[in-house]
Amino acid sequence: MLLKRKTLCTFEFILKETFMKQKHIFILLLLLITIILIACLTQKKTPIQQTDVTTTELPTSTSGIEIPAGNSDLQIVEHPGFTLAYSEEHEQAAWVAYELTAEEVAGTASRTDRFLEDPAIRTGSATDNDYKGSGYDRGHLAPAADMKWSVEAMSASFYFSNMSPQRPSFNRGIWKRAEEQVRDWALHYDAVYVTTGPVLNKIIAHIGNNKVSVPAYYYKTVLDKKMEKTIAMLIPNEGSKAELQSFCISVDSLEALTGLDFFQRLPDEEEKRLESTCTHESWTWTR
Repeated sequence: MLLKRKTLCTFEFILKETFMKQKHIFILLLLLITIILIACLTQKKTPIQQTDVTTTELPTSTSGIEIPAGNSDLQIVEHPGFTLAYSEEHEQAAWVAYELTAEEVAGTASRTDRFLEDPAIRTGSATDNDYKGSGYDRGHLAPAADMKWSVEAMSASFYFSNMSPQRPSFNRGIWKRAEEQVRDWALHYDAVYVTTGPVLNKIIAHIGNNKVSVPAYYYKTVLDKKMEKTIAMLIPNEGSKAELQSFCISVDSLEALTGLDFFQRLPDEEEKRLESTCTHESWTWTR
């Protein structure tokens, strides 16, 4: 009988010891989980870095001299060969910018003619359905012929983020001549810095389910390689047989119209001198 009691007491002691150990382990586990939860809740999330016009950093693939400032609601996107600033409101780029060299003009990549939605646009770009049956061309801002130096650049030039609704008589006429003139300047001056875009505060219509804006005017600004002269052209979205020189305005005037600051990385005094007047006579015209 005494042996049984001793055995029972020993068993009860072992149970109590085991329970206390498990209790301590449970408490430690609970404490560890609490610490982990507190750490997770208080840890700061690393924000996703998005490049837009308001950032001070410029894309690394360009010199930066051709990138304008202004319009804080735009998404900056770098593609092979050019940089663009996309306006979700108007479903097109407010501007495209790039350096064009004589060597690039002599490229041999073929046109793809494959118009694609731009996967880089966070909100989604315009689509082919927006343009179908609209009566407007899918007009390039950065011309495909300026991207012949690279298969990738040529392909990227057909993204809808680089398209704008243009009247056929404009796209295939005066606008084509302006594009050719810029390429001739790249050959003549070895390289030029180009910024092109629609005037998005002068809209005449909207097309498609995405309400793509149809601009009344388009512009080009060009700075020669030596940064000795600039020129700006403002052309209505309509056919014209007029001389290209007749569409020249000062860069300052274009800035006042668009709200953009072109060639803003030039020294202030140099920028003021180059942009204050229309100096079309200092450029060599071939078109």
